[in-house]
Amino acid sequence: MEQNNIVDIKYQQTGTSSTVNELGMREMQAKVYEHRTERFLLIKAPPASGKSRALMFVALDKLANQGIKRVVVAVPEKSIGRSFQNTTLTPKFPTDWKVTPYFDLCDVSNEQDKAGRFVEFFHQNTAKILVCAHATLRNGVKQIEDQLFNDCLLAIDEFHHTSADVNSGLGDIVRRVMNNSTGHIIAMTGSYFRGDGIPVLRAEDEARFYPVTYNYYQQLNGYRYLKNLVLGYHFYHGSYLDHIGEVLDTHKKTIIHIPSVNSRASSGLGKIAETGEIMKIIGTEESKDYNTGIYHIRTKDGRLLKVADLVEDDLKERNLVQGYLQRMKSKDDIDIIIALGTAKEGFDWQWCEECLTIGVRGSLTEVVQIIGRCTRDCEGKDTAKFVNMIGMPDADQADVKVAVNDFLKAITASLLMEQVMAPSWHFKTTKEPTDDSIPFARTLTVEGLKPLSSEKTRLIVQEQLDDLKASVLQDDLIVKAISGSTTAETITKTLLPKVIREKYPDLNDEEVEEVREHFLLDTVIKGNNIVDEHGNPIDVKDMNDGKQEGEGNRLLKLTNRFVNIDKLSINLIDTINPFQRAYEVLSRQVDPPTLKVIQDTIAVQKIDMTLEQAIMLFKGPMQDYVKSHNGQLPSINNADPKVRELAAAYLIMKNLKIRHDMGLDYVEEKGGKQ
Repeated sequence: MEQNNIVDIKYQQTGTSSTVNELGMREMQAKVYEHRTERFLLIKAPPASGKSRALMFVALDKLANQGIKRVVVAVPEKSIGRSFQNTTLTPKFPTDWKVTPYFDLCDVSNEQDKAGRFVEFFHQNTAKILVCAHATLRNGVKQIEDQLFNDCLLAIDEFHHTSADVNSGLGDIVRRVMNNSTGHIIAMTGSYFRGDGIPVLRAEDEARFYPVTYNYYQQLNGYRYLKNLVLGYHFYHGSYLDHIGEVLDTHKKTIIHIPSVNSRASSGLGKIAETGEIMKIIGTEESKDYNTGIYHIRTKDGRLLKVADLVEDDLKERNLVQGYLQRMKSKDDIDIIIALGTAKEGFDWQWCEECLTIGVRGSLTEVVQIIGRCTRDCEGKDTAKFVNMIGMPDADQADVKVAVNDFLKAITASLLMEQVMAPSWHFKTTKEPTDDSIPFARTLTVEGLKPLSSEKTRLIVQEQLDDLKASVLQDDLIVKAISGSTTAETITKTLLPKVIREKYPDLNDEEVEEVREHFLLDTVIKGNNIVDEHGNPIDVKDMNDGKQEGEGNRLLKLTNRFVNIDKLSINLIDTINPFQRAYEVLSRQVDPPTLKVIQDTIAVQKIDMTLEQAIMLFKGPMQDYVKSHNGQLPSINNADPKVRELAAAYLIMKNLKIRHDMGLDYVEEKGGKQ
């Protein structure tokens, strides 16, 4: 099926995010450095924004001026350790970042007794910095007392691997350092949300961190070369191997992420065989460099490509390839990388132009991280592209619900990314002055808006709104409600506050309402089009704090209504379903039969009715309704609740018949409800 672009955003190429100041710091790094004296610092910034070097600046200052005696940097996988290798920061900064080779535990040539060397690091006074994988940190900490973290800085890269769950090794280490030592912590992540619904930190622990946020829009808009980001989907029937050739552009520097063998998108051949088939689609293998593990493949048009296989199980082979990738210095060193669980977070390949991902990913975290592989700024690269291949759900599939859920994950992830990558808005009441200190913000005055009354709500709105969006878009009740059959007021006034309270349990009712209103405004404004009185789009750059009042009406298209934005009110916003666009996107991107399967499956999932009740209604009242309405079936969207109940019974019976015809047994869930 044809590939469709859901997000296509152009940026201004201001160069601000890559320009360095007098200390050699980029914009994000300088923002972090302002708060270098905080004991617990949480850095939330997108991939390629310079988090690793931001850590270097802060860590070196803590070593020189804040009484810190040693630094431990933990990364999720060895390949990411490359970002923390020796780095020259002088003469602009007072000292350089130097890691003693013996304590670089991510070096693939340095594999012996890592946990032992981790422990040894705390009992010597010469080396100041150790770099290791998360696994080494977990294993090493088991062998030392918490007090050894006194006067130590623990830096955890890709902090979303931590969890508030009692069984999370990283989460337990963080709590021990915070509560049982005088140690400092710097947590860094490009996606501060998890796919399993478990919070990264307990609320009381998170409150002790000072958050510094640098969003995707600030990063991409401030690049020098990259000016366009495209997120697209390619829907296919059958096996992805039969269609990947339609999507893969071998002229682009590409990372291909194949699906897990346990996922619905897997071909069933096994990961090694799938990798081999993809290589055949790329071209004909001419040779393999056994010193590096890199394949040389000749395309049909005669080009010789260098392809890296990171799916390979053999440890020696994988280390060869990873070592080569860590040493890359030029654009010509590699053309295509095929991976499964690696080459995602923290993987640095600045020349990557496209990420081709097969199968729906299990969390928004993974989507953000994969997209980040191709969004690094690089001379000669003006467009970055993420393409997700998704198998089309089919009414004949045994588990339609799983397929439908895949679609919802994909669409909500895309909508979140569109929100994160768009310009930010600052909303104020008629009595509040405009805050010029908020960068990249467009200001709108909103009637009835509650001003932010506390430092907690101010921090959430300014620093954590995108994290909240992720939590909202992953909430099961909201995902089921966004199809349109639940009223906008129920979503905005009941379901949304529920998620806010769960994420921020220390907020009182008034503060929850303040956050709710700002969340809703930001989501609705970004999800709609700003147009003039003729319906033509207005560039947001032309809308600054209402300074163009004499240049015609500025109208916001909310669903099917045009509203003058100078008269925007909270009461109006509460009548808008902010997530309806997810279904508009679905209907635009998916063929009609598949869309019907999705809509019917969602409708059945939302029905609060036992099978016995459905049979009773179907045999009696439903048949009477059809006879009295000239054969017309009851609609699930009818204004009459009794008619909706009959429609629900019909849908349950229809679903039951489909399952029976497919040879599947009806399974009752959650106390008899389907």
